[in-house]
Amino acid sequence: MAEERLQKIISTAGVASRRKAEQLILEGRVRLNGKIVTELGTKAEFGKDHIKVDGKLLQPAREFVYLALNKPAGYVTTTSDPEGRPTIMSLLKGVKTRVYPVGRLDYNSEGLILLTNDGEFANAVMSAKSELVKTYVVKVNGTLTEEQESQFRKGVYLHGKKTAPAGLVRLKHADNPWYEIKLIEGRQNQIRMMFRHFGILVEKLKRVKIGFLELGSLRHKEFRSLEPTELNRFFRLLKLKVSDE
Repeated sequence: MAEERLQKIISTAGVASRRKAEQLILEGRVRLNGKIVTELGTKAEFGKDHIKVDGKLLQPAREFVYLALNKPAGYVTTTSDPEGRPTIMSLLKGVKTRVYPVGRLDYNSEGLILLTNDGEFANAVMSAKSELVKTYVVKVNGTLTEEQESQFRKGVYLHGKKTAPAGLVRLKHADNPWYEIKLIEGRQNQIRMMFRHFGILVEKLKRVKIGFLELGSLRHKEFRSLEPTELNRFFRLLKLKVSDE
């Protein structure tokens, strides 16, 4: 097996996403053959080198797990929270395999989120290069003008960087209208910040679809395993190797 960057090995092993793995390395929580590593460019050979994260020896995942969860508001999409807020991990009753969230939904948002221990799959879903569309329904406290809708679709500047083109459809005409939003990127609090750019606040936000996968009949706090046909479809969309199992 060829050498790979430590953050990729950690992600592939199902410990954390690639981004989180980089953070673990920078925080000095990773040891390679007994020595603490803090350089992101460090390489190792999985299965040959001795790699520990937070004192636990890294082992190849015995079985990949892919879950879809309906996240309620009032939960964070992390494996732990320094502020002591409830995390979505507490909702996975009966799941013995260690999984982690694919991407994020902020504390006050709800809806569809995936969890897995397959690092390659998680990274592909989160990558803007995959152009996997995420669909949201949003209730706001004001109505965008036609000109603002056009700007929203083309992209707005947030922290000096323009957002990617987005889908925008007004679903309900009211003082507090509902919009459908489609994004291929996922900056933190992006939809809320895009509306705030126009002086409008988001009151409710729910993700209803990731790619072709719909939230469907999943109730709040419920989760299910992805079907083999759904997985294969995801793998084809993301240009990943389709499992023979």
